[in-house]
Amino acid sequence: MMRLLLSLLLFLAAPAWAQEERIVAGMSQNRVAIDATFVGSEILLFGAVKRETPIPDSPLGVVIVIEGPEETVTVRRKERQFGIWVNTDAVAVRDAPAFYAIATSGRFDYVLSEEENRDRLVSIEETVQVIENAEVDDAEAFADALIRIREKEGLYSLAEDSVFLDQSTLFSTSVQLPSNVVEGLYTAHIYLTREGKVVSNHVSYVSVRKVGLERWVFNLAHERPLIYGLLSLAIAGFFGWAASTLFRFVFRN
Repeated sequence: MMRLLLSLLLFLAAPAWAQEERIVAGMSQNRVAIDATFVGSEILLFGAVKRETPIPDSPLGVVIVIEGPEETVTVRRKERQFGIWVNTDAVAVRDAPAFYAIATSGRFDYVLSEEENRDRLVSIEETVQVIENAEVDDAEAFADALIRIREKEGLYSLAEDSVFLDQSTLFSTSVQLPSNVVEGLYTAHIYLTREGKVVSNHVSYVSVRKVGLERWVFNLAHERPLIYGLLSLAIAGFFGWAASTLFRFVFRN
């Protein structure tokens, strides 16, 4: 939400020359279904630059970001005390996206200036920040730890030089959603840049939802937790009884 508000404000404040190039974009799919066989999904993003003036002399850059639902995450530090690992300090990381993938047409710091990155919160480090007034001295280390964990899980990524750009007009790339993505509304941001400055941007959406039995179980667990717990106990008891009966039958014969 914060990113959308910033994009809107910057778009309205942009000078007239910055709107001479506009983005016409599409995606291979805007709905992703998570079921029992889901092992991940690939989203192809493609588009073109619409112009009413000649192509400027400065190089064109493209930055594409796919962002999952945001949430506040509490990151805890573990320390070894008296021979066991225990939780010590804890810091809340604000608006941490569940998924965040960046693809660029060149080196990130070349296609997007530090100022634009800071204003638009594009990089992973700018997006994932701790809540102010944290009671520890090294609060930023907790945000870094969250980034490292989610990078290992394939949920955060930066793919430089992965956007194919043809004749400074056509562009395309693909982003892989891993099997452990959470459901929700995902946002795709596309930025056109020249000399590190954003000259145009475009926003699209991808809906990621559980379907079938997975959706029913998810809804039951969140909307009827008591029934879900009783049903889980009943199923566990039934399979325990069935396994015991099977073993007795096998060993008896």
